[in-house]
Amino acid sequence: MTDDQHGHARRRVLRHLAGAATVLLPGWAASEAAAFAAPALSAAEGLRKLAMQHTHTGERIEIAYASGSQYLPDALGSLNHFLRDHYNGQTGRIDPALFDVLHRVHSLLGIDERSSVRFEVISGYRSPATNRFLRKTRGGGVANRSLHMQGQAIDVRL
Repeated sequence: MTDDQHGHARRRVLRHLAGAATVLLPGWAASEAAAFAAPALSAAEGLRKLAMQHTHTGERIEIAYASGSQYLPDALGSLNHFLRDHYNGQTGRIDPALFDVLHRVHSLLGIDERSSVRFEVISGYRSPATNRFLRKTRGGGVANRSLHMQGQAIDVRL
């Protein structure tokens, strides 16, 4: 297999894995999450950006959320708003390390900033009230103490 074919095969596998993924930090040890995101951080002395579209609100965001080792507070606020509970509009604080994981996934797939490929957000922050409602109305699959309520999970697809 040539290097080009190998790279194509790797991207295809990653696309399948990232096609409908839930990004969870506490499911990993902190060191595992940091190790996964580290190449994106070390390679990104400049701006780290994300492009997302919300499947429920139709909103889109393209934003630089960090520069070097510093997160940009205004950008994090915009991302928190974008990822708000789409049932009731409540905003929570999303762990910025999740953005680094998403950025790293983009990097692994070889997607650059000029691409129109964006993450499709299915679920970001979830308020306790929404979580209770979903637990009662969905036939399972909603955790009692969902990490969405703690800003430590984002359901996405590419």
